[in-house]
Amino acid sequence: MKAFVLSDNIDTLTGMRLAGIDGKIVHEKEEILRELKEIYEKKDIGLVIITEGLAEKVKDEIHRLKLKKGLPIIIEVPDRHGSRRPPDFLTRYIKESVGIKI
Repeated sequence: MKAFVLSDNIDTLTGMRLAGIDGKIVHEKEEILRELKEIYEKKDIGLVIITEGLAEKVKDEIHRLKLKKGLPIIIEVPDRHGSRRPPDFLTRYIKESVGIKI
C-alpha cells in the first residue's frame, strides 16, 4: 500500500516527497474533492495525508468518507505554520468522547 499527500503548500509536499510519499498541491474545494475521488478509485493507496487547512475546507466530505470507506485512511497533519487546533484539543476530545474529566 502507498501513501499520498494533499497539501496546500510546496514545503509540506517537498518534505513528504523526501520521505518517499507522492502527492499534489491543491487549493480550492473542487480540486480537493476531485483528487479525493481519484484517490479512492485507486486500489493501491492505503493512506491519505491531508493538511489541516485543506481538511477544514472539506470537513463534512472527509467525515463521510471516514465513516463509509475502509481504505484509504485519511489523516490530517499540521502544515509548516503549525497546528490549527487549540492546545487542549486532545484533552477536550477525550472528555467529549468518554465523558470523564481528566
